[in-house]
Amino acid sequence: MGLETEKVDTRIFMDDDNFPRSGSPALSEAEKGAEDERNRDPHGMNAHLQLGFEDVIAEPQLTHSFDKVWICSHALFELSKYVIYKLLTLVLAIPLALVVGVVFAALSCLHIWVVVPFVKTCLMVLPSMQTVWKSLTDVFMVPFFQSIGRCFAMVNICLDQE
Repeated sequence: MGLETEKVDTRIFMDDDNFPRSGSPALSEAEKGAEDERNRDPHGMNAHLQLGFEDVIAEPQLTHSFDKVWICSHALFELSKYVIYKLLTLVLAIPLALVVGVVFAALSCLHIWVVVPFVKTCLMVLPSMQTVWKSLTDVFMVPFFQSIGRCFAMVNICLDQE
């Protein structure tokens, strides 16, 4: 209970085999198994978002920081990416899912009840409109252009080189 003369040395030992190199957080075997069962991106729509630590921060061969600094910054990067993503999805996922659901429902409703009936109506009306338009052009435009064509048919142009 007196003056301590012994020095205490605290060290963190990390095996390189247990350190995740893939860019994903270090998960227990149970979490990995549960994650493998649920493929939440089966079509690979967000494959471009799978960035790892090495994709963002890279040290050239001749310029290296201390190994412990590199390992701690890698761990902090992975931990912060994992935790911040979880917090943001906790706060934003439900409201954004509601907004996106409302937008897609409105677009589906408009497409089903407005766009498709309008297009079908146009396709039904267009053949009769085509008949009316052909009749109007046959009655008014064809005789006019035929008479103009006959008038200009008698015109001869001769170019002489003098």
